[in-house]
Amino acid sequence: MITATSVLAAEENNPLLPHSYELVVGIFSFLVVLIVVGKILTPRIQKTLEERSDQIEGGLRRAEEAQAKAKATLEEYKAREKQAAVDASEARRKAEEQAAAIIAEAKERAQVEANRITEAAKAEIEAERQQALAALRAEIGTLSVDLAGRVVGESLEDSARQSRVVDRFLEELEGRARTQEQITS
Repeated sequence: MITATSVLAAEENNPLLPHSYELVVGIFSFLVVLIVVGKILTPRIQKTLEERSDQIEGGLRRAEEAQAKAKATLEEYKAREKQAAVDASEARRKAEEQAAAIIAEAKERAQVEANRITEAAKAEIEAERQQALAALRAEIGTLSVDLAGRVVGESLEDSARQSRVVDRFLEELEGRARTQEQITS
C-alpha cells in the first residue's frame, strides 16, 4: 500500500515536478526578464523599428521625388527639343527667304547691268552708224559731183552747187528706199 509519506516522497523525487523554491525563483526571474524586455528593450526595439520604417519611407519618398524631378526634367528637355526644332525650321525658312531675296536682287542687278550694256551698245552702234552715214554721204557727194560733172559736161566745183546736187540726189535715194520698205512691209 501506498502511504502518504511514500506519495510525498515520490512527489519530491519526481524529476518532472520542480521544487517550490525553483518555481518561485523561475517566476521571479521570468518577471524580471519580462519587465526588462517590456520596459527597456521593447521601447528601444520599437524606436529602432520606427527609425528604419522612417528611413525606408523617406527613401521611398526621396525616390519618388527624384523620379518626379527626373520626369519634369525629361518633359523640359522634350519641350526644349521641340522648341529647338521649331527654331531650326524657322531659321532654315528665313535663310531660304534671304537666299531667294539675294538671288532675285542679283538677277535684278544683272538685268539692269545687261540693259545698261545693251543701251550703251545701241548708242555706240547708232553713233557709229551716224558717222558711217556722214562719211558715206560725203563720199557719195564727191562721187555724184564727179559723175554729174562728167554727164553734164561742166564743172561743178562751186561748193553751193555741189551741196544742192548732192542733197537732191540723196533725197531721191532716201525716197526710193522708203518706197521699197513700204512695198516690202
